[in-house]
Formats: sequence, C-alpha cells, structure tokens
Amino acid sequence: MPQAPTTITDEIGIALGNLADAAAAPFTPTLRLGVTGLSRAGKTIFITALIHNLLTGGRLPGFAALTEGRFIGARLAEHPDAGIPRFAYEQHLAALTGKDSHWPESTRKISQLRLTLKFQSKRWVSGMFGPTVLNLDIVDYPGEWLLDLPLLSLSFAEWSEQALRRAALPHSKAEAAAFMNEIQQTDAAREATDVDAERLAAAFTDYLRRSREDGRALSTLPPGRFLLPGDLEGSPALTFAPLPPPVGPVRSSSLYAMLERRYEAYKAIVVRPFFRDHFARLDRQVVLVDTLRALNAGPAAVADLETALTDILSCFRQGDNNPITRLVARRIDRILFAATKADHIHSSSHDRLEAVMNRLVADAARRARFAGAETRSMAIAAIRATRESVVEDGGERHEVIVGTPQKGEVLDGTTYDGKTEIALFPGDLPEHPDALFEDGRAVSLNFLRFQPPQRLDKNAEGNVVLPHIRFDRALDYLIGDWLR
Repeated sequence: MPQAPTTITDEIGIALGNLADAAAAPFTPTLRLGVTGLSRAGKTIFITALIHNLLTGGRLPGFAALTEGRFIGARLAEHPDAGIPRFAYEQHLAALTGKDSHWPESTRKISQLRLTLKFQSKRWVSGMFGPTVLNLDIVDYPGEWLLDLPLLSLSFAEWSEQALRRAALPHSKAEAAAFMNEIQQTDAAREATDVDAERLAAAFTDYLRRSREDGRALSTLPPGRFLLPGDLEGSPALTFAPLPPPVGPVRSSSLYAMLERRYEAYKAIVVRPFFRDHFARLDRQVVLVDTLRALNAGPAAVADLETALTDILSCFRQGDNNPITRLVARRIDRILFAATKADHIHSSSHDRLEAVMNRLVADAARRARFAGAETRSMAIAAIRATRESVVEDGGERHEVIVGTPQKGEVLDGTTYDGKTEIALFPGDLPEHPDALFEDGRAVSLNFLRFQPPQRLDKNAEGNVVLPHIRFDRALDYLIGDWLR
C-alpha cells in the first residue's frame, strides 16, 4: 500500500506549518517526536517516563549524553501551538507516584508538550560557544487514529471489500455475526435514510469494539474514530459502514451512495487534516506495540497485528532529513518499534520478544530503510511494574516475575484484589519467532496486568526514580544523535 496521498494544498499547508515551527524558534533547532501505538500499548506511560527522566536525570546508563556528563538538564517550555491540548504530565506522574498509585487513563485525543534540553556538544565548533539547546516536541495521539491513514489510498468500494472480507474470516465470525446479518438484510440500492445508516454504523462499531477485546486482540480495525469518536460521536461523518455494491448503476439517492459520501467526508474532515497538520510534520517516530497481548490471543491476532503495522507504516513520510529540506518537507528518519511490557515476562525471554517484534515489522522495516530511514526494534518497559526472582519447587528452579496484579485480573480461577503480591511463571516465548507464523502455534502465556510499582526509590535531589527495562537505550536511539 503506498504512502498516504496528499494534494498540492496539503503540501503547501505542511510546508507553511514547518516554516512556522522554524520561525517560532529561529535560533533553536526543534525535533518533533511522534509517540503512538495500538490499543493499550502504553503511550501515556512512555511519554510520562520520558519527560520525568529528562527533567530529573533518571538512572539511564544507556543514554550516552547523560553518562558522558554532557547532558546539563531539561525544563518544560511553552508550546508554540496554542490550539492543541498540552500533555498532562503532572497529573499522569501524580497517578503513578501518589499514595494510591494507579496507571493513568489511556490516550484519547492528540496532545503535545515541549521540553527544552541543554547539553554540551561533542562537536568542536559548537563547544566553543558553550552549551547547546534543543527543543524536543513530543506529540501524542491515539494509535486508533493511525488505522485511518491507509484509508486515504482506498475508495469506498475498495475499503468495503477489505472490511467485509475481514469480517467473514473464521476468527472474526462470532464478533461480526450481528453486523453481517444486517448486511445480508440490507439492499444497498434502496432509498437512503438516516435510520438505515445509523443502524448499520452501530452494528459495525459494535463488531469493531468486540474484536478489540482481550480474547480477540485484533488490530486492523479502521475507521479508528469509530472506536474513539470524541466530539464527532453521532455526526454523519461517523455514521457509515462498508457495503457491497448494488447491481447496476448506483443512484445518488441510494443507501450505497449516501454511505460512500459519508466515507469520503470522513477522510476529508477527519483523516486528511490529521495527516497534514500533525503526522506529516514529524522527524522521529516511536511505535509502541503490545506484542504479548496479541501472542496471548493466538495466531490470528498475531497475523492481524502484522498486517496492521505494515499498512500503517507504509503511510509514514520516511526518508533522510537535512537542515534545508526540513524547513519545508520533514521526513521521519528514525523509527523505533518497541514491544512494550517486557516486565511481564522474565529477562531470559526479552531477546525473544525483540525477535518477535523484528519479525512482525520485517516488511515495513525493509521499506523504511529503502526510503532512507533507520529502524530498530526493542523490547522495553518504560516503567517496570515487576521484579524477578527464582522459586524452587520439587528440587527444580523456576524463573518468575513478582508483582501485584490489578484488581479484577483472573488466572486459573483466582480473581485478584489489587493488593496481593504474587510470584508468577509467565511462560516462555518460542526460540524462533517464525514458528508463530508458519506453524500457526499459539503461545501459552500467563498474562496479567500488574499495578504500578508501589515502592519507588529517590535520587539525591529527592526525585522519584522510575524503574525501567531498556528505556535508556530507546531514549538514546530516538534523540541521542541530536545531543552529540
């Protein structure tokens, strides 16, 4: 699938936006980092940890600028775009570190925050003039919105054919049954009414929501705003569904024509502005993926996740950047694919989780490299909720993780109260990730959601230290080259 198409007007708007960014801080370079991920991948946690670690100088041995003593510090700065909500860093940190710590609410709308970083450059010329300053703009948006980008390249007929084919697959049959029944009883050539459109849209939305639940964990579920409608809930732009084309010419007054118009309106009103105003102006991108959730749901969910990632990443504006071209046409020159929740498995499986991530994005990564962008896959936990231990049973030693499952989590008939700490053997990932695709074998994981860490250390300045797994390496890959 090709990169999302743009019009001349779009390109002018993108260029003007980039020029406005440069004019707002003419003597300070700005790096725009996009953070996204599909459902429950941990976007809010990642950004909160990123901001907190840069502000407080966390324990980041893999972050070169800090370990080399060149990172001087960071401060929160006012963002030049007053029309976009600010990322609620302070509220999210309070939720994670307060007396009754809990995970903050997931991302439901676009937000951003600017950090100004000060460091001593290793470049001789820069070093002559003292410390260097960089604005880091962090842009957060729901991963469900990413699912819409491939729609820009699809007509209503093409999208309908894809959506209906997915709904008819064996692993979607139960969730899609009610919707497919509505389709079978609907004559696409009948006179259009709002009642019919709303009925079909409601059945389609219910199918999408049920497909996203843990037991299915499917990912390829556009349109994304059907899952997170926000202010558009109930509007005509969100009241459509896929339909097979009627036999013969399509009358403008038919139900099919009405839904086609609404589909095109959705792309024009919702998808294209998001791509133009935000997505097309990024320099770096981290894509967070809850790989374990898909593995736990079985081979169909894993294959669907691979498809979703490939389709989404084909829409990225990828390529090499230089100071001149960035003024008018930014490109994403580095992409990090991060398999999150590495703390839900033992460290002995971290490399295997990384290998699974590499396998999932293999096609997308090859395309990115061909376009001139760098890519890397990592298994990380931005905030580590568990610790590791060894349990002996019958003379055998078992490597386990120790943590407090969230209230309501269930395993082997036990429902946890959110207060009881347990030792859990989470299961092993396969040594060769291709087995997940070629053999169609499900992975048996004891997958639970854990409470945030209840006891946190503090550094010499009295700041909370957030435990993590490989987060320092992720941070260094995303911004480290700008701090040299």
